[in-house]
Parts: sequence; structure tokens; C-alpha cells
Amino acid sequence: MISSVKPTPSSFSATSTGARRSIPTKLHFSPLHIIKSCRNQSSNVSYQKPLHISSAQNFSSFKREVRVEAYEADRSRPLDINIELPDEQSAQKLKIGIYFATWWALNVVFNIYNKKVLNAFPYPWLTSTLSLACGSLMMLVSWASRIAEAPKTDLDFWKTLFPVAVAHTIGHVAATVSMSKVAVSFTHIIKSGEPAFSVLVSRFFLGETFPLPVYLSLLPIIGGCALAAVTELNFNMIGFMGAMISNLAFVFRNIFSKKGMKGKSVSGMNYYACLSMMSLLILTPFAIAVEGPKMWAAGWENAVSQIGPNFVWWVVAQSVFYHLYNQVSYMSLDQISPLTFSIGNTMKRISVIVASIIIFHTPVQPVNALGAAIAILGTFLYSQVSIQSLVV
Repeated sequence: MISSVKPTPSSFSATSTGARRSIPTKLHFSPLHIIKSCRNQSSNVSYQKPLHISSAQNFSSFKREVRVEAYEADRSRPLDINIELPDEQSAQKLKIGIYFATWWALNVVFNIYNKKVLNAFPYPWLTSTLSLACGSLMMLVSWASRIAEAPKTDLDFWKTLFPVAVAHTIGHVAATVSMSKVAVSFTHIIKSGEPAFSVLVSRFFLGETFPLPVYLSLLPIIGGCALAAVTELNFNMIGFMGAMISNLAFVFRNIFSKKGMKGKSVSGMNYYACLSMMSLLILTPFAIAVEGPKMWAAGWENAVSQIGPNFVWWVVAQSVFYHLYNQVSYMSLDQISPLTFSIGNTMKRISVIVASIIIFHTPVQPVNALGAAIAILGTFLYSQVSIQSLVV
């Protein structure tokens, strides 16, 4: 900043443009001098703006005027500051709350109708196939009618999606087999142990390491699941193993998804739609080989004769709600943080367990309920410490 100048008469031109020639005299810089000058000669000085010399006429002892002006920012352009107003924050919280409520409600409804169908029609391979077929058909219709924008994919996208679809298919069928053999609440208690499988697979197959709190959080998960399994009144080994296999498969699905989908610009809704379609192609031949049309026809006739036309509605409802709750979960993951999603997933399991116990009148011993509570608490603690370790 130029603060004080002692010029000679030949140092400045008398033109109004303020052009500057060579200054032979010595310049002295002092902020105090210019402040005193501003106070004593207020008629010749404007100090509303940052300093620069506009004119050299009537300055100092030679009566050349120094006019001090400022660079003033253009106030016609608004500041581009991204500040959320309280109303916008409230709207975002309301949106997340609606996502969670819809996600939990759809999941509870699916589990209820799925169990109703499996009780009357114990063919989990066909039931799993119908769920994927219904979701695939819904998305194809949405794309064709332009209700939803179709994703732009290439061959590399489907190649990277294939291992994800294989793991998703195994996990989906295994969970359905489990629920056909045991209570819905027991299946979800065992499935709450999925974080333990995630840590173990990442540690021994991928070589990843985790902080000590993460390993400690697995103790209540494993202990709670073990206590719930030992005290389960209607324990079934096939149902138990189905839930365990589902946990393992979904862990590999998440690993393959993270590795293969980096850099892919596909929304959560369309990503799950493509996943359902590929899983349907993988599952259909295995479902025909394991159960087959003859068994399906006989079981369908028996179920309709016992339940009546409502059985058809049950099948449609469980298929539609299966796709909707998964679609909403993928859509909510686009809007919220992983920590918020993990907390929501834990609360979802609690809502499903409580609702299934009430609706199906599932007998629960106090020790069994304690094991379930410990396992779910461990899952919540795991979600907290794992996210914190990522942040640190």
C-alpha cells in the first residue's frame, strides 16, 4: 500500500489520466502519515475505499491534489454461498424420515406375506424366483413407459455385475429357505450377525485389518446369536444354516459391488433393477432343477384349495414388496451417510422381529429375547465403531 509520497514538480504529469513518469525522489512509506493526512485534509481526500492515487494535482507543498479512492467490488453479482436455511434442513430431515419409514414398513409387510406364502406353499426356490421376476417386470415397464430413466450400460458393466448377481442370488435363496423352516424372528436374529462375517472375510480373504474396538464389537454379536440359537424353541438346522449362508453371500455381494462398481454412473434404483434381472437369469434354471414344474403345480393346487383366492394375492404381495423395499433401501443409500444407513438397517431388523412375533404369535423365552437383544446391540455398536475408524 502506498502511504506517503514526497515528489518533485517533475515527478507527475498534469493530465487527468494519472499517468506516472519516473520519480527521481526517494519514496518514504509510513501508514501513520497517510492517516494524519486523511484527518487534516478531509476536503481533498476520500477514504471510503482501498487506496490508489487518482490524480497528482495540488499535491502536498506543490498544491497537487492526491485523491484516495477504493476498488469497490461489483455488488450486482450475488455471492454464491451454499447455506442451507432452517426450512431446507427440516425438509431434508423429513425426507430421510420418510425414506426410513417406507423402508421399514415395506420390509415388515414383505416378511409377513413371504412367511404366509411359505407356510402354505413350501417351495422357496420358486418363491425367490417370483420375487426377482416381479421386480424385473416392474422396472422394464417403468423404463418402457419412461416413468423412470433407463440406465446407460455397456458390456463391462454387466461383467462387473455378474459376481455381484451370483452372490445376491445365493443370499436371497438361502434367506428364503431359512424362513421356510424357522420363524421370521429367528432368521433375522441370525442375519444380524452379518457384520461378523464381513470382518472375518475381509480379514482372512482380503488381508484387511481393523482397530481393536471393531473386533470387540463382534463379541456381543456372536454371543447373542449363539444364545438365541441355543434357546430357540423351534430350532431347525436347515433354517439356521440358510441364514448363515445368506450372511456369507451378502458379505461377498457387498465386496464385489464395491470393487466392481467404482466409477459407474448408475443410480441406486437402476443398479438394483439390473441386479434383479441378472439374478433372475441365474436362478431360474436352478429353481427348475431343484423343485420343478410338477412339484410347483401340485403345491399350488393344494395351497389354493386350503387358502382360497387370497393365496394368489399373498404371492403377488410378497413379490412386489420384496422389490419395493430393496429399491427404497438402495435409493435411501444415495441420500444418507453409511452410518445413518447402518443405524436404519439395525432398526429395521428390530421392527421385523417385533412385528413377526406379534403377528405370528411366536413363542419367545426370556433367554431367547435376551440373546436377540444382545446380538442387535452388538450390530449397532459395530456400525458405530466401524464408521468412526473410517473417519479417523
